[in-house]
Amino acid sequence: MMLYRTLGSTGLKVSVVGLGTWQYGGEWGAEFTPSDVDAIMGTALDEGINLIDTAECYGDHLSEMLIGERMQRERSRWVLASKFGHAYHGYRERTRHWSGEEMRRQLHDSLRALRTDYLDILQFHSPTDEEFLNEELWNTLATVKREGLVRHIGLSVSKNDNLLQVDRSPDAGSQVLQIVYNRLDRTPERDVLPRARELNLGVFARVPLASGFLSGKYRSDSTFDSRDWRNEIEPERLRRITDEVEEIRRTELPEGASLASWALAWPLNNPAVTAVIPGCKSPRQVRENVAAVAWVAAPESHPQAIL
Repeated sequence: MMLYRTLGSTGLKVSVVGLGTWQYGGEWGAEFTPSDVDAIMGTALDEGINLIDTAECYGDHLSEMLIGERMQRERSRWVLASKFGHAYHGYRERTRHWSGEEMRRQLHDSLRALRTDYLDILQFHSPTDEEFLNEELWNTLATVKREGLVRHIGLSVSKNDNLLQVDRSPDAGSQVLQIVYNRLDRTPERDVLPRARELNLGVFARVPLASGFLSGKYRSDSTFDSRDWRNEIEPERLRRITDEVEEIRRTELPEGASLASWALAWPLNNPAVTAVIPGCKSPRQVRENVAAVAWVAAPESHPQAIL
């Protein structure tokens, strides 16, 4: 059974397991058709998932277009989050676009691709401090929110220790924070997550499976596709990562839990985290991700829980 939490001060009720969609943009090494994404989204809804996260540069709005094919039929059932700040120009090629006018243009392109009149959450997409601390941009974001094109503003940070951007989130109108947080990367616990709680920011934990390493299926001698960024990991670092995963499996994994399910649940047991947004490449993987709910602490122990 799915669990739901209130997303910070937004009042939005979101499933604790969401649907990440970077892979639909064509850089994961596989192509997805509208029917593929339709089946994944349908399974997600059947399993109680209502949160979906995408971005303007997952392909040239390609991920958004694939989502939009289904989104238009059941818009009210989804909490839809997208992002702004970049333009896609091919595999791992981006340009940066951070003026208020550019944000508005990207937003309209996203709405067109998603076949919707509004976004529930529009997120800054990994800005530098200079790009983020832009009052002209903040004012334009407030305007598109007043116009009803966006319900809430969010911030997806590129660095897990960027306390400056977290502290200034209220000034930017942001109510939601997206960070990399998983059992292999606990950096946000030091400063960012405690501050997010103080500011009542909803928190999305992305890369909760540490790019698949916390699934337990990789070893020190594993190889990756040439277009997979993991192919660039030096052998010694790969060995350290896989050794740490095996130690976690040996010493921390509860009896009866799969490593992947436990690892997805792990960020959710931090009281600052609202939801995780793992990527899904098939309906089967959606169901596997939802199995993580069984390893989440009792709802009444979480400040954002909805019983």
